[in-house]
Amino acid sequence: MKIGCSSSSSSPLLAVVSCSGSSDLKTSASLGSRILPASQRSSPLDKLLRCKTMSSNHLRHVESMSLLPSGAGKISQLNAVVLGESIASEENDLVFPSKEFSSQALVSSPQQYMEMHKRSMEDPAGFWSDIASEFYWKQKWSDRVVSENLDVRKGPIHIEWFKGGITNICYNCLDRNVEAGLGDKTAMFWEGNERDVDASLTYSQLLQQVCQLANYLKDVGVKKGDAVVIYLPMLMELPIAMLACARIGAVHSVVFAGFSADSLAQRIIDCKPKLILTCNAVKRGPKTINLKAIVDAALDISSKDGVSVDVCLTYDNSSATTREDTKWQNGRDVWWQDVVPKYPTSCEVEWVDAEDPLFLLYTSGSTGKPKGVLHTTGGYMVYTATTFKYAFDYKPTDVYWCTADCGWITGHSYVTYGPMLNGATVVVFEGTPNYPDSGRCWEIVDKFKVSIFYTAPTLVRSLMRDDDKFVTNHSRKSLRVLGSVGEPINPSAWRWFFNLVGDSRCPISDTWWQTETGGFMITPLPGAWPQKPGSATFPFFGVQPVVVDEKGNEIEGECSGYLCVKGSWPGAFRTLFGDHERYETTYFKPFAGYYFSGDGCSRDKDGYYWLTGRVDDVINVSGHRIGTAEVESALASHPQCAEAAVVGVEHEVKGQGIYAFVTLVEGVPYSEELRKSLVLMVRNQIGAFAAPDRIHWAPGLPKTRSGKIMRRILRKIASRQLEELGDISTLADPSVVDQLIALADV
Repeated sequence: MKIGCSSSSSSPLLAVVSCSGSSDLKTSASLGSRILPASQRSSPLDKLLRCKTMSSNHLRHVESMSLLPSGAGKISQLNAVVLGESIASEENDLVFPSKEFSSQALVSSPQQYMEMHKRSMEDPAGFWSDIASEFYWKQKWSDRVVSENLDVRKGPIHIEWFKGGITNICYNCLDRNVEAGLGDKTAMFWEGNERDVDASLTYSQLLQQVCQLANYLKDVGVKKGDAVVIYLPMLMELPIAMLACARIGAVHSVVFAGFSADSLAQRIIDCKPKLILTCNAVKRGPKTINLKAIVDAALDISSKDGVSVDVCLTYDNSSATTREDTKWQNGRDVWWQDVVPKYPTSCEVEWVDAEDPLFLLYTSGSTGKPKGVLHTTGGYMVYTATTFKYAFDYKPTDVYWCTADCGWITGHSYVTYGPMLNGATVVVFEGTPNYPDSGRCWEIVDKFKVSIFYTAPTLVRSLMRDDDKFVTNHSRKSLRVLGSVGEPINPSAWRWFFNLVGDSRCPISDTWWQTETGGFMITPLPGAWPQKPGSATFPFFGVQPVVVDEKGNEIEGECSGYLCVKGSWPGAFRTLFGDHERYETTYFKPFAGYYFSGDGCSRDKDGYYWLTGRVDDVINVSGHRIGTAEVESALASHPQCAEAAVVGVEHEVKGQGIYAFVTLVEGVPYSEELRKSLVLMVRNQIGAFAAPDRIHWAPGLPKTRSGKIMRRILRKIASRQLEELGDISTLADPSVVDQLIALADV
């Protein structure tokens, strides 16, 4: 398989791969929840019959859940609640959408969902072709809609959707909407770091600015298939840059503007971009971050490795710093405002094959080297647009705000591409959600009349810690649907989000997906299913999740195990850039015949899916996947660190925190100064978000006789589960465990 081989360009990215073979933070009772007496909840059916908003037809659908795939059965004897009628209070509540919400929903019942899901499984080519036909294609795809092999025993892994179809995702995001009469509709509201600093663009204005940047990129030599690195904060120029690259067939690689110079350099060296886009600085809350200085350092590092970048296009973010205070390299650095506005506001589209590359996005790996996840154009376009539409029950009148940064996959799929493919109005926020206070989110919701609000459990838990008045002082009446992304949301946070933020009337789309999947895989459809707080609910159309045991055997019905996916879906990534062997080894060899997600999963007796977290050595901190090896490598680069081992521990705000066991060079004493120096080393090499929450001094690490670190023991010590250490007799030196326990509070 070759991705993007339809072009005669010699650009390296067009021939991308050639295959050779919790504890509750606030109890629900404090929010006014009520637990019904046993006499009133003896039967969920009785309770449902008492709910005037529930129809007998709806009840029939609830009872028909035995028709679901993967062993789902009838709703068990649980208390049922109707959105807008009363407040969810118990661990196993079923929370139903109101009759009014369901009657207007795109998918309004379990039966409708099951019919659509069944068709997507039995006739994927027909199902996805019908949806794909709603978009603009310069040329339709071949008769073979999908070609795939997910079984390493049958040859190289390959996935292709709509091969031979010629399209352009930027055209479908912008031109298509303008031509449909949406030119004057607001495409983007932008809210700055400081209050009362804002802007907006209509679809026509956005198209013009995208075309100007696209023309500039072409003028400086960027061609179809070339890589462009984007290191920008959440200015409007970030999605503009992504769309401009897509318009001319360039492959964008957005790097989160919080990564260090070393991490940025690593990504530059890997994809060898023609150009890098950045800005001089950004304000995050009260703090100024000099992004241009980080880029300068990264370019110095990459040039020493033989990778030079000829152009650094820099946006003058005057609200953060001045041009005079920005270091400059003549001949390489160019001010955005000095050149881009001079270009024409129209730009011809570069039509690309559905399987031509769209973007690279680097995600942490357990081996320490980030993985360049590559997504192609056609299938990703169709999948992100469809998942956005149904998971949020999108209506043309909605105003949508996703708090994610475009440096992560959520910002690609659900800030830029998914919403704009649907002609949605999106909110882009430069600042931090709790600056200048914890009411900022709800202030923005009221300001722009946000109706769909999509955020991470980390933010929810952070805001839970503050006074509820930060929420209740704002109206929030515009809210219609809430969403959660990045990690499983614990039930107490789900209830707070639902009860307080959504006034117990807004369904929560608790989405499970990954950088690699491109879009939602398991998610509630807000008008269809009763929800269970903390459960991602059921698979999206075209997705067939399976739970397997350690031998790869599928487990039916109620179970726990490893989450895999059978068959491909249009949004699936196609390879890891420059390393297809690692792609196969990481995702398809652990359980032959399946895509292995790397996550653990439980399925309850009702068929609901519950994600239980990573099963490898990747820590999910605030929705950011951080490889333990990356952090260990950064710590070990400290001259006074002999060895380090990192594990994840439960964190009430971040979901998981980083807990580092550090062995010092012989004779070096423990000190608070050294602890801070180690944390700073990680911050400088990776970024502040990867800084360890705890440094645990370790005279030695628990290792087997073969030298393998027993991370299971380290996790138990970090979590203070000292009675669950298990057998330590196989350790080369069991006394190390006692030493670590003794130093737990040092």
